[in-house]
Amino acid sequence: MIPASTANSYINPILDEDFPDPAVIHAPDGRYYAYATQTLRDGHWINIQVARSADLVHWQILGDALPEKPSWARETQDFWAPFVLHDGQRYLMYYSATHDACHEPERGHCLAVATSESPTGPFTDMGMPLLLGVGFEYIDPMVFADAASGNCFLYWGSGFQPIKVQQLGPDHMSFAPDSKPIDLVWPNPEKDGFPRLVEAAWVIRHDDFYYLFYSGDNCCGPDAEYGVMVARSTSPTGPFETLEQAKGVRHSLMLSRNGRWLAPGHNCIVTDKVGDTWMIYHAIDENRPRQRQEDEINSRRILLIDKIEWNEGWPFVGTPSHDPKPAPVT
Repeated sequence: MIPASTANSYINPILDEDFPDPAVIHAPDGRYYAYATQTLRDGHWINIQVARSADLVHWQILGDALPEKPSWARETQDFWAPFVLHDGQRYLMYYSATHDACHEPERGHCLAVATSESPTGPFTDMGMPLLLGVGFEYIDPMVFADAASGNCFLYWGSGFQPIKVQQLGPDHMSFAPDSKPIDLVWPNPEKDGFPRLVEAAWVIRHDDFYYLFYSGDNCCGPDAEYGVMVARSTSPTGPFETLEQAKGVRHSLMLSRNGRWLAPGHNCIVTDKVGDTWMIYHAIDENRPRQRQEDEINSRRILLIDKIEWNEGWPFVGTPSHDPKPAPVT
């Protein structure tokens, strides 16, 4: 029998439900809220999942943070990778969705913004996409509030393009005047190289550096090959040096699969009460890789957590844990 998580320890998974692309915030009410990509539960689509926890270990699924689809995406069901920012007055949700006109060659995934007075929602879309792209270039938004400059920066990327960043304006719903997207880290240009795509940016400030965590290659499906990589810079807009470049190693992976957990990635990071940094991410349980028999293999992505260890200025997790571990101090 697998031991259960306790008040002072945890064991992965911390949420044994399909909960892809997690983003966790610590809200002013003292509790943690996690947001995730759409899922089909009990025969009904949940557009944006939201869950709540007091300790980062025991989670309660609350329902749909975006129950009303935006007017421009009512006919589609691709609500991906939300990120939520509390700007002191309201909650802003950045997410990706497919435009209703996605059959047109110039339309694809959009980056969108919705707002709410509560961390649980309901969030209301601002009425139009912030960015409209081709394919899936505009996905996986993340906003970093830089205490040093007082500015907020929006990161996004995939579509086999670089991870990009652009400064947001004071309203956090548009870009700063005269700002432009900046390329930060690139996929491997070699044929069949790793990673062929990069996505799922998450940025933190730790000591003297800004750290950019990102994931690749395939998140799921028969060819799932996912892991978390890292780069660092003295500025939130780069240039970033990858772990591969700094150490002369084969790749920049700092979290990768093991025999139980496949394709770990799309992480967020939370700092606990004593200053330890924790990576919360999704992974596929080799023992249960799908929700339903008719689903694609490796499509069920569940919630895990592990502590980040720091060594000579670089973060490391290794592989997902499967034994009881000391819990975050919250």
